[in-house]
Amino acid sequence: MKRSAQDKVCTPPDAKSSTAAEVAAEILLAEDNPADVYLVREALQEHGVACPLRVASDGREVLQLLSHLDLEPEANHVVLIILDLNLPRHDGIEILQKLRETPRLSHIPVVVLTSSDSPRDREVATRLGAARYLRKPSNLEQFLNLGAVFKDLLEGPAAESGGGTRG
Repeated sequence: MKRSAQDKVCTPPDAKSSTAAEVAAEILLAEDNPADVYLVREALQEHGVACPLRVASDGREVLQLLSHLDLEPEANHVVLIILDLNLPRHDGIEILQKLRETPRLSHIPVVVLTSSDSPRDREVATRLGAARYLRKPSNLEQFLNLGAVFKDLLEGPAAESGGGTRG
């Protein structure tokens, strides 16, 4: 079900002004597969999430971006990170660990969206505070339904606390 413009959401958990939050807030997608980037965009749109999507296609790019956001906190408008574990150069677990070790960034909720069904990956991601651990669905309808998970994290109290998994 497509949402109207009034139903769109992109508000950081601590937003004081919805207008400023809508302009500033963004989602970071760490994904090297262009088809999955497209599907995540579609899932967000399907569920009325109007945040700009910043895409980083390898682990080095993600780590450089996180370093920049840490050094220039006023440039940090990331309200959600969607993280593939199987990235070139640096894997998602390394990125999640770096994120959780960085005080200015550790509050950002992270959804691990991966093809990995490894119990070890799931356990490590959970221990490092991933808000959700989700396997990439194999059909379009299920993939588009992921937009509801992303929207819930942007709207709900889980966006502030992190932790917990589903999938």
